[in-house]
Amino acid sequence: MKDNVTKLDHIGIAVRDIEKAMKSFRDILGLEFGGGETVEEQKVKTAFLRVGETNIELLEPTSDDSPVASFLDKKGEGIHHIAIGVKDIESVIAKLKERGAVMIDEKPRTGAHGKKIAFIHPRSTSGVLTEVCEYSDSQK
Repeated sequence: MKDNVTKLDHIGIAVRDIEKAMKSFRDILGLEFGGGETVEEQKVKTAFLRVGETNIELLEPTSDDSPVASFLDKKGEGIHHIAIGVKDIESVIAKLKERGAVMIDEKPRTGAHGKKIAFIHPRSTSGVLTEVCEYSDSQK
């Protein structure tokens, strides 16, 4: 699996108000805005800010039944997940399951920027929600 890992792709941060959070990360810290979108399947609005080769992904829920809304209700604003870039997500998921990881997503689904994503349950990663994500060659 080590050969399939490409980088720390992003750190997801749950926020109640994406515009307010942008002021902190873009205007105060001076990070470059890398675009944003609404991901209907995930029920979130996103904004990406570049930090070298990695991104900070701000996540604002678009409905009360969004997993991010639930996170905010339980834990408040803050780090929601880390995401690791991989080359072949299907083989990574298979290897994770083989090694005993509890997967939230048994098969990849579509995330922001059209990436294939899958989440590993926090009980398999020391309490940290972890995402694996794969870009197509045209998205890199």
